[in-house]
Amino acid sequence: MYFSTRRNCMSIVDQTKTKMGVAIEHFKNELKNIRTGRANPGMIEGVTVEVYGSPMRLKDIASITVPDSRQLLITPFDSKNASLIGKGIEKANIGFMPIVDGTSVRVKIPPMTEELRKKMAKICHEEREKAKVTLRNIRRDSNETVRKQKADGDIAEDLMKKFEKNIQELTDKFCKEADDLSEKKKK
Repeated sequence: MYFSTRRNCMSIVDQTKTKMGVAIEHFKNELKNIRTGRANPGMIEGVTVEVYGSPMRLKDIASITVPDSRQLLITPFDSKNASLIGKGIEKANIGFMPIVDGTSVRVKIPPMTEELRKKMAKICHEEREKAKVTLRNIRRDSNETVRKQKADGDIAEDLMKKFEKNIQELTDKFCKEADDLSEKKKK
């Protein structure tokens, strides 16, 4: 009984690590949407475009490439959708003016002003804090599970402390990773 419970607690630590990894991946995806001075396909790939009678994400109906640092080139899989993609980008109101040239769409990325740069840094900070709150909630839930097992008499107190320490180390590691990712994005 004691051995299987100990394995169960180790799986709690493994589950915590997995959940925190998922939270960091979500944070990375959120960072992709934050604009920097250079063109990045992540800036517009989530834009919804009305094609074939239903809304679809831009990345599902076209390929997005970066021919140079200030421009995105969108090539629809069906060339008839180029004008719809242009209208969809305008409608998304993300500050870009698309240029439809026949079978593709070009989006010029204007240089960032100091005000816009500060706004993006603030958004980056907010996203980092959301990620850290998620990590702390995962830590809290995992610690509660371990404490419940101790209260039920499934594990000893020293083992509970060890698992809580492992969970805290994971939290510290993933919070540092979120800080590092945020700082890298701000630069």
